[in-house]
This record gives sequence, C-alpha cells and structure tokens, in this order.
Amino acid sequence: MSDMMSDMMNGGMMWGMGLFGIVGLIVLGLVIAALVKYLLFR
Repeated sequence: MSDMMSDMMNGGMMWGMGLFGIVGLIVLGLVIAALVKYLLFR
C-alpha cells in the first residue's frame, strides 16, 4: 500500500514539475516577444 502511495507521489511530482516547466517556458516566450515588440516599435 505504501509503495503504491509513494509511486503516485513521485508521478505527481514529475507531472507538476513538467507542467511548471512548460508554463514557465510559455511565460518566458511571451515576455521575450513583448520586449522585442516594445524595443522594435517604440
């Protein structure tokens, strides 16, 4: 029972980290795009 619980926890952590990384990349891309637009069209 405890093994199953720990496996689920590890899977959840990996999912959370992956999701966080994807969201972080999207935000980073949007920020860079906004900066480029701002600098080019000022």
